[in-house]
Amino acid sequence: MPHQLYALILGASSGFGRATALALARAGYHIVGVHLDRAATLPKVEELKEELRSYGVRVLFFNQNAADPECRRRVIEALKQEFAERPEATVRVLLHSLAFGTLLPFIAEPPQEIVTQKRLEMTLDVMANSLVYWTQDLVLERLMGRGGRILAMTSAGSERVIPMYGAVSAAKAALESYIRQLALELAPYGITANAIRAGVTDTPALRRIPGNDILIENAIARNPYHRLTTPEDVARIVTLLVRPEADWINGAIIAADGGENIVDITWWKPSTVES
Repeated sequence: MPHQLYALILGASSGFGRATALALARAGYHIVGVHLDRAATLPKVEELKEELRSYGVRVLFFNQNAADPECRRRVIEALKQEFAERPEATVRVLLHSLAFGTLLPFIAEPPQEIVTQKRLEMTLDVMANSLVYWTQDLVLERLMGRGGRILAMTSAGSERVIPMYGAVSAAKAALESYIRQLALELAPYGITANAIRAGVTDTPALRRIPGNDILIENAIARNPYHRLTTPEDVARIVTLLVRPEADWINGAIIAADGGENIVDITWWKPSTVES
């Protein structure tokens, strides 16, 4: 069991981050979680922390904005102090699972309802740029070394468009580009970088997208398994990617969707197979 391996999860309190934290804690990873929750949801965060501790791992959670440089500095300093007493400790995996961005159109009437420069830049900064900054700090501060894994959550929205999703779509496309660049530049350090493209998943982030009911209906119809992706599906993929056997997977966009993205719903008709 990897007693000195840590997982740093950005967006740890719900959705993909929560499921991954639990999966890695069960595998013996200490969990460092960054999340942004208000008072109403903090009890669920405390429940998560207690469940994580039940696996005998250390749990460090920070209720802060992961895109804020001061927040990042505090977490990095806390990790340095944590590792000072554990010379073999290392951050084995960074999971970037931040889902906070504007859902406003680029063009609309009246113009007061369109995305502003501030909101557009905020979306890109939170959902894409922050991956680069966290990776820089982890590597340059020697908190992640050989065998490290940089993982980022992307979606089919990086190459498709739906109403209101323009800013998030651009951020996902940038995120995938950053992953490819990091894969190249981190190879000499023995660190891989990959993106996980999940299928449509019923998370709090999805529920904030206008027309999410249509997205859900279409995904179920299109998916060969006729169900949505779950956070646990994605967490299982992460547990595979952190294994040493995955060292040669680098710079990839890994589909974790049951085949959802390969099916064209305009002609797809489900069939049954008698057993």
